[in-house]
Order: sequence, then structure tokens, then C-alpha cells
Amino acid sequence: MAIVTSVLHGNEKPTKEQIEEIRRAAKMPIVYDEDCPPLTKEQIKEFARIAKEQRKLRKKQVVAIRLSPETAEKVKALGKGYSSVLSRIIDEAFRNPELLQKCL
Repeated sequence: MAIVTSVLHGNEKPTKEQIEEIRRAAKMPIVYDEDCPPLTKEQIKEFARIAKEQRKLRKKQVVAIRLSPETAEKVKALGKGYSSVLSRIIDEAFRNPELLQKCL
């Protein structure tokens, strides 16, 4: 069986085909083997602990910023989820030293 990977971004919704593929996959039995043995209760507890820590690290902070009316209108025109798009733009700007320097 092949591994199929799909990536959705922002407001992108899964296609009908992707939804149907997910439903089919959810009904399939789990096949354990030597490369993928069942997890022990201790392993499951450890995964749960790590997942909880990761959620804390990924939790976004709420901040207020001032935008020009023109920029605010453009941002809101992106539709539902515009604040997530704006967050990704800001993240990208901070990873790009040249762009960051240009804006200072």
C-alpha cells in the first residue's frame, strides 16, 4: 500500500475526492508489522505528553497592530481566515532579513 500525502493551506478546503479518500482510509484496518508494531501504553502516554507540550509551543499569542485603512481593507478582503494569512506573512517577513531591513 502506498502512502498518499496532501497539504492544505489557509482557507483551502479539501476536494470531494480527498474527503472520500479520507473516509475510505478511516474504514481500513490497521496492519501492524515489524516496522510498525502496536504501541505500548507507556508509549501512548509519552506521545500524549509530547503532544501536549507541542500544543503549548504552537499556541499563538493575540496581539493588536495598527494598520492603515487601505491595508486593513486589503487584508479583510482575503476573507475568512485573513488573520492567519497575515500571521504567515509576518512570519515570512521575519525569516527574510532583507525584507525585514527594508521595512525598518
